[in-house]
Amino acid sequence: MNIILLSGGSGKRLWPLSNDIRSKQFIKIFKTPDGEYESMVQRVYRQIKTVDSDANVTIATSKSQVSSIHNQLGDNVGISVEPCRRDTFPSIVLASAYLHYVKGVKLDEAVVVCPVDPYVSDDYFLSLNRLCELAQKDTANLVLMGINPTYPSEKYGYILPTSKDLVSNVESFKEKPDVSTAQKYIDNGGLWNGGVFAYKLGYVLKRAHDLLDFTDYADLFSKYESLNKISFDYAVVEHEKDIAVLRFSGEWADLGTWNTLTEAMEEKSVGDVRFDDSCKNVHAINEIGVPILAMGLKNVVITASNQGILVSDKERSAYIKPYVEAINQQIMFADKSWGNYKVIDVESQSLTVKVTLNPEQHMNYHSHDRRDEVWTVISGSGKTIVDGMEQLIKPGDVITMAAGCKHTVIAGKDGLQLIEVQLGSEISVNDKHKYELPI
Repeated sequence: MNIILLSGGSGKRLWPLSNDIRSKQFIKIFKTPDGEYESMVQRVYRQIKTVDSDANVTIATSKSQVSSIHNQLGDNVGISVEPCRRDTFPSIVLASAYLHYVKGVKLDEAVVVCPVDPYVSDDYFLSLNRLCELAQKDTANLVLMGINPTYPSEKYGYILPTSKDLVSNVESFKEKPDVSTAQKYIDNGGLWNGGVFAYKLGYVLKRAHDLLDFTDYADLFSKYESLNKISFDYAVVEHEKDIAVLRFSGEWADLGTWNTLTEAMEEKSVGDVRFDDSCKNVHAINEIGVPILAMGLKNVVITASNQGILVSDKERSAYIKPYVEAINQQIMFADKSWGNYKVIDVESQSLTVKVTLNPEQHMNYHSHDRRDEVWTVISGSGKTIVDGMEQLIKPGDVITMAAGCKHTVIAGKDGLQLIEVQLGSEISVNDKHKYELPI
């Protein structure tokens, strides 16, 4: 099964655990069978591989999420990276071109496209497999998955099939309705449109060549910034008459707000959190190193990270976005392909960061024009390379790099933690030059 997972998101609705780099799909709050915590993207990837161990998974995403994907899924997952955001049609076309021109997937093979972050049971992925089979058998040019509604929702678009059979043709699509109209759609067999569909690779690439001027993946990638923003629905679905839908009646939830996300949590807290006996329907997630104590609260969500602290009525948490957009704040934490970092102090001419490198991982070999850096090793071991000179390091060692100095650090087999102090009057994430790592 070929699967394209669409991974986007701006990190606003689940602030402060999400930001512009770590979107909601990377927050680790779901308990795994072995008692650890995993994120939405890890959960979905694990479920796909459980149902189909040979599944060819490609994640369509932006540059800012690549490090988080590698951090959580490793280096073997396929990634189609958008140079910039251009909506779902260019993103899906780029990923389809990646599959064909780079990975060698044949034009007559079926591909399933779905969001990276649904909260679903394993039978959802069995249905994806069925969806792929229907597309492979030319049931229709496009085969959609329709979610059997559990209530008349105003949040989703609706698919109106020609019958209530498991597989049927699509009569029409409806935009997000009011509650009474939604109930009428449901009474007539209407289904939620969860943005899941399948097609043969050649079908979408032919449509893409009709609308876009490109020859192959590399050519499309080079022209990507010049493409118009257009949705897949507008570019493809609205012009296609041959569409079928597969009805899905299993567990499915869109965890887009703190209210819906806490409903899926198996525990009422993650991290160092204490509640008194009078708390009712309260959930808390704590990523900072001080305890949270909640007393006498009802229907509240509490979340704390280096990015900030949220205390909100659960229903009101759905309206968080404009308030977060008004906060002018730098990124305070991020996952990287080699580990992660957390900003622990910000001053006018200094920035202090706790850096964690995973075992035998390393940063890019790089330099800065307008800041000096000082590293103090606090745990683990490894080595630094500074202007080509190697040095073994251990806890307590201090390494100083002046502006313009090329440097990197490589963790040993047990990983490495250090405190990085950046010093300068113009500290910026954009002040960075990358080089090939010396052999």
